[in-house]
Amino acid sequence: MTIKVLVLKSGEDVIAGVSEMMSPTDQVMGYFLDHPCVVKLQAKSDVQTDSEVSVRMHPWMPIAREKMIPVAADWVVTMVTPVEKIQEMYETQVLNDGKETDQTTDSDEQSETGDTD
Repeated sequence: MTIKVLVLKSGEDVIAGVSEMMSPTDQVMGYFLDHPCVVKLQAKSDVQTDSEVSVRMHPWMPIAREKMIPVAADWVVTMVTPVEKIQEMYETQVLNDGKETDQTTDSDEQSETGDTD
């Protein structure tokens, strides 16, 4: 299992421990998301620079009993490795403590592109 951030067709950014769901012919059919959380970025309103953002995580599919949720491969637009600060936040607040309620942290990480599609 590797921690990744997935962009889904729905437009959601989801961070989770990800493992591949394989077919009998060794093709990726989808992914198992372990303790998935939606990641929301928001510019801090009290700061004049564009470099600081507030990061919030909350459970994706919070009413499900399962903590390992399957997602079809065709629903994943892209998958990336999170920056260290976000990965540490996820590991500490979600995986290690078992907390899956709304969490907030501040980050001075900037996106590598200025696109806001």
